[in-house]
Amino acid sequence: MTVLHALLFGVVQGFTEFLPVSSSGHLVLVPEFFGIPAPTVAFDVLVHVATLVAVVGYFVRDLAKMAVALLAPRRMSKAEVKLWRRLFAWLIVGSIPAAIAGFTLSGFFEGLFDSTLSVGVFLIVTSLLLTGADIALGRISRPPLSLEKMRGTDALIVGCFQALAIAPGLSRSGATIASGVLLGFDRPVAARFSFLLSVPAILGAFLFNLRDIGEGVAGTSGTAYVAGAVAAAVSGFLAIYLVMRFVKHHKFRPFAVYTFLLGALVVVLSLI
Repeated sequence: MTVLHALLFGVVQGFTEFLPVSSSGHLVLVPEFFGIPAPTVAFDVLVHVATLVAVVGYFVRDLAKMAVALLAPRRMSKAEVKLWRRLFAWLIVGSIPAAIAGFTLSGFFEGLFDSTLSVGVFLIVTSLLLTGADIALGRISRPPLSLEKMRGTDALIVGCFQALAIAPGLSRSGATIASGVLLGFDRPVAARFSFLLSVPAILGAFLFNLRDIGEGVAGTSGTAYVAGAVAAAVSGFLAIYLVMRFVKHHKFRPFAVYTFLLGALVVVLSLI
């Protein structure tokens, strides 16, 4: 892998991890469209870890409050301790489905990465989820739920959508934000929980592939790996910032249109 290719993959990963357009799908399609070698699994996981750095950097206050609630609760009011401990618990609950799916269905999901047709189909599914979330939010008459109102079942349902999004083309952020909206939360709250939920998911993938990542960084592609990781971290932080601002006042329509058109194009090209 060249440094230029690594920078390209890093930027693609960073932006598309948090924009609801599927990072895994784009990492499959970019090599096909540009005729360049596909990144290794180790590199793929490494740039995902770089986006984890972006999440931690953006939500450092939330993560710090959870840490204080768990380790030094006397520094908070009882209400705050309850809130942040519950949020931590819901992140664990929401991570369980993806962990189970990753261990039990890894062969199935890996096979999907070899099929551009599958990527196209799941991009269209992403579009339908985003469109459904927009329609549902427009028809909900009651005030949207706050993060304090989240229940364990809500976290588990969002986690199931995250598990499904292991499939390339089905956006993790899109699926989890859309499911949160369908459960009654507004877009900013759903996006916030979605991005926080990525922390244990990405960290788990990193630990599972730690050996392969270490070999890649220490090998001949070490410079490229580092360049790709830096590009993913910077672009990922920018993507989170843009999405959190966007969802306050706008619907998912632009992303729904994009994923539908791209998915339809990929399906047509795959079939012919």
